Formats: sequence, C-alpha cells, structure tokens
Amino acid sequence: MLVDFFFTLRKYGVSTSLRELLDLLKALEKQVVYADLQQFYYLARIVMVKDESQFDKFDRAFAAYFEGVEAIDLFGDSIPEEWLRKEFEKHLTPEEREKLRREGGLEELMKTLRERLEEQQKRHAGGNKWVGTGGTSPFGAYGDNPEGVRIGQDGNRKFSAVKVWDKREFKNFDSNAEVGTRNLKMALRKLRQFARTGASEELDMQQTISSTARQGGMLDIHMQPERHNAVKVLMFFDVGGSMDAYVKGVQELFSAVHTEFKHLDYYYFHNCVYESVWKDNARRDNERIDVWDIIHRYGRDYKVIFVGDATMGPYEIAYSGGSVEHWNEEPGATWMQRLTQHFQHCIWLNPQPENYWPYYQSVSLINELMENRMFPLTLDGLSRGIKSLQKK
Repeated sequence: MLVDFFFTLRKYGVSTSLRELLDLLKALEKQVVYADLQQFYYLARIVMVKDESQFDKFDRAFAAYFEGVEAIDLFGDSIPEEWLRKEFEKHLTPEEREKLRREGGLEELMKTLRERLEEQQKRHAGGNKWVGTGGTSPFGAYGDNPEGVRIGQDGNRKFSAVKVWDKREFKNFDSNAEVGTRNLKMALRKLRQFARTGASEELDMQQTISSTARQGGMLDIHMQPERHNAVKVLMFFDVGGSMDAYVKGVQELFSAVHTEFKHLDYYYFHNCVYESVWKDNARRDNERIDVWDIIHRYGRDYKVIFVGDATMGPYEIAYSGGSVEHWNEEPGATWMQRLTQHFQHCIWLNPQPENYWPYYQSVSLINELMENRMFPLTLDGLSRGIKSLQKK
C-alpha cells in the first residue's frame, strides 16, 4: 500500500526513506486519520518530511499522485507564456473577447496577472483583485468573472475551496529558493549550525536564583552558553554595478548575520578586492582601509564570507591596472590569494543564479581562487557553505 506514492515522493526529490513509509502505514493502521484526504495530507507530510525546505516538493508530489496534476509554475521554465495565452484565447467566447478587447486586450490582462503574482504574499478568497478563490477577481478559481484567467481549478468543479496542497504555501521554503523575507529564518537556521560552539561563559541568573532558593540559601551557581555565538565572522560585500539587482537579498542576509553573531566585522569592495576596502559607502573615496591592515588585525580563526556576483571583466582580476575605478598596482587575484591564504576558512556567496555562472569567465576565475568554495545565495547554497566553513 502506498508504495507508488513513496516512489512519487522520491521522484520529486523528497528525501524520505522506507522507515517513514512504514511509520505512515502504521499510523493508518491505528486510524489516526480515516477517509479524509486532506487529513491524510497533513499526516503524510508530518511523517514523510523531516525538513521544511522539502514541503513544496511534497505538495507537488501529492498533487501529482492523488490527482494526476503535474505541478507547474506560471511564467516559469516549465511552461512558456505564449502557451498560456493560446489556452486563454481558446476558451473565450466572442462576447468575452470583445469585452476583453475593450478592457485593454489579453496583453493588459497578462501584464496585470504578472503584477498580481509578484505582489501577492498569501492566499486570498472572496475578493475582486488578488489571485484567489470564490470572488470576482479576473484571476483565480471557483469564482465568477467572464474574462478572467482561471488558476488552480479543474474543469469539472465549481464548488469547494482550493485544496491545501494546491496552494503551495511553502514554495519559498525550497532549498534552491533565493534568500528572501519569507525564508530568512530558514537561512538563519543554516547559519546557526556553527553558531553555538562557545563555552558556557554566561551566568544563568534565573536558574542560579531558583537553585539557590531550593538549597535553602546555599549559593548554587549555574552557567549557560553565550546568547550570541562565539564564532568570529568577517564579511566582504560587493556593492554597485551589477550588484544593484541583488541589493534587497544581500541587505536581508547582512541583517540576519549582524543580529546573530557577536563577533562580526564587514567591509565593502567593488567587483574584486584590491589593496583597500571601505566601511562607509558614502566615504569610499576618502576613508579606505588597507587590506594588509585587515590581514594583520584579524586572526586566522575568523570565518570569512565574500558576497558578490563575481561578474566583471577577467582583466579586473588578472592584471595590474584592471580595476575600473582606480589604478591597482597588483592584480586582484594577488589580493584574493593573500586573504584566502591568511584566513583558514573562506567561502564566496554568489546571488546570481548558479546556471548563469558558466557564461562568465570571471566567475570561473574567482571560483578557482576560492578553491571551488563558491556557493549560490540560496538555502541549499548556504547549507553547503556553512559545512565548508566548519571543516578543519
């Protein structure tokens, strides 16, 4: 029983094992749920999924197995927008076509749909604007709008709310998703993997008072780990130029790291690190810090994280005078080697999608200088980067 469901989960990339399948079957034998597909969905997700980053994969696998629905993303790689247009046009009556034309045409409708998908952050029902259910919005399901775009509803139903596994509320939890507002806590969890390594150095005041009272006034001191981890982190952020497209995600990452680590320092650079960096972008031309000073100031035990898209001319890395902002006496590669040779643990986080990297020679050059320790700025990339920083 449910063997095919198990293999469907594996097909969609859910990391589950026979142990979980046996646990699910045992729960069904005990009638934890009975004759309720939605309750079975919740039970199966609890038993079969051990990592929140796999929730979206589970939802897609569940829909595919129980309803034969191959989940696809609107305007994603799986389906061209032109196919959607043709599908919409095919189902419009002459009257609806005319009304749509008066409203601005299909082009305007598709533009508005794209904007709605970008703006909307949660499920919506009964309205007239957002993508949702049971309303008069032109986008959604189980509602009423003659020239609308139906999303998430099969052709034989016009009742009932959209099913939970079709809502895909956990899409941003995917391990390949870019770091963003909704999954920032997931990124923090990855960063904490090497965070709690400090010794018990703080006085646990509440436990000490309680224990002393129980001992009849005899002092009983209790210690606890530092609230902030003792790991020392040094970060270098690429700013300006092509990095402007990733500023939001990088700012969120900076905020997350800044609140988590007690020993954190950071500097800025542009494209590649040269002989100097800066702390304040408004004073980058007047107040620079020599990289030699950084090497002498910070110990080898600091964890160093470079953040940048590594997109530049190869000469900016390999040649003297290659910088686009000033004359550098020594190549950027020389300064990168000095940093990576001094600090024991270094990684590079790249916000640019990993499938674009092969198209830029500069990315390959930086990755080579980093000894293949460049990782995408995604949850999965952060996880792999943290493991690299943990190595002795």
